[in-house]
Amino acid sequence: MTDLESMGQRAAAAKFELQRLSAEKKNEALKKAAEELVADTKHILEENGRDIKNGEKNGMHPGMIDRLRLTEDRIKGMAEGLHQIIALDDPVGEVLEAFTRPNGLHIHKCRVPLGVIGIIYESRPNVTADAFGLCFKAGNAVILKGGSDAVFSNIAITAAIRGALSACGICEDAIQLIESTDREVTAQFMKLNRYVDVLIPRGSSGLIQSVIANSTIPVIETGTGNCHIFVDETADIEKALPIIINAKTQRIGVCNACESLLVHKAVKEKFLPMLAKALKEHSVEMRADEEIREIITDALPATDEDYGTEYLDYIISMKTVSSVDEAIAHINKYGTKHSDAILTQNKENADKFLREVDAACVYVNASTRFSDGFEFGFGAEIGISNQKLHARGPMGLKELTSYKYTIEGDWQVRP
Repeated sequence: MTDLESMGQRAAAAKFELQRLSAEKKNEALKKAAEELVADTKHILEENGRDIKNGEKNGMHPGMIDRLRLTEDRIKGMAEGLHQIIALDDPVGEVLEAFTRPNGLHIHKCRVPLGVIGIIYESRPNVTADAFGLCFKAGNAVILKGGSDAVFSNIAITAAIRGALSACGICEDAIQLIESTDREVTAQFMKLNRYVDVLIPRGSSGLIQSVIANSTIPVIETGTGNCHIFVDETADIEKALPIIINAKTQRIGVCNACESLLVHKAVKEKFLPMLAKALKEHSVEMRADEEIREIITDALPATDEDYGTEYLDYIISMKTVSSVDEAIAHINKYGTKHSDAILTQNKENADKFLREVDAACVYVNASTRFSDGFEFGFGAEIGISNQKLHARGPMGLKELTSYKYTIEGDWQVRP
């Protein structure tokens, strides 16, 4: 029996135990896990330091180093995410619908756990705790496959969580981590459909597309974020600047960062010099169309490839448009259905943008950086789904459940 086969069997056994746990018992374990993460901060940071050192040695991009790096505050944030999950209602057992048929059958549609969830992810070790917390509260076992760049961090975090589960008398196999960094093991994991009910990839476009192409397990696609902001002709340009700077520069290596900016031609003369000054102060490279380069003369020419690129870097593509319709058409052509925003004081344009942009999260007068389970009040998140089946947008507890029908009869037979 291979290690993966054994892990699958243990997860499949654990899921039935987890489905029976009360909300109180799950919350007790989540509280203990949060405590253990904080208590193990020194060890977790030491192991994270090993990962960072390896990343720097291998020439990892600074934006990816930022995704990888843990600090005391980030570990506290991981623990806070678990506490937020504790505060959320347990979705398991919720009755979504109830009705009685003319023949007397009483039918209920009820939330149930998905079962065993597999997650393949890169760099960000906080995903380890986030994924456990949400999967566990929703009654699921989870098998994690982190990237090789965060292997020591993930092992340390998983050990803290498994210790907390054991202390609470709960099967440690509620969370398992595939520690091997062999790509062949990842490929085998994607074929473990006998035990794993759903697979969720988190990371680069290459990782996500590889999982979609090779998995025999049903996949929930997450995350590539070529996010747009459109500055409408009625935008308050003084208020627009902080939103753009926040969306582009607060954290460059995240999927909800702004990668492309559209500017209405009516405001380009007044707005673009202010924008260029602000972006240069944050060392952002601008790649723009010809009209913008007439005003921002040191901007580089933008290509079609630029308009479709998730940079995860201090780079932004820029284009002028003549209407909200043109902006929407551009976004729907080049976007990744993740998060897009309009900055406007025109209600009609705002409503049109909300209706017609094909994205999981569509904003009016706010930064795309809010596309996040924590910011939405979901606690942590599994990821941000930019597909339309089975979940869309930030995925919290309810997105980690399915449903079943329960039917109560009085000895009926079908005529």
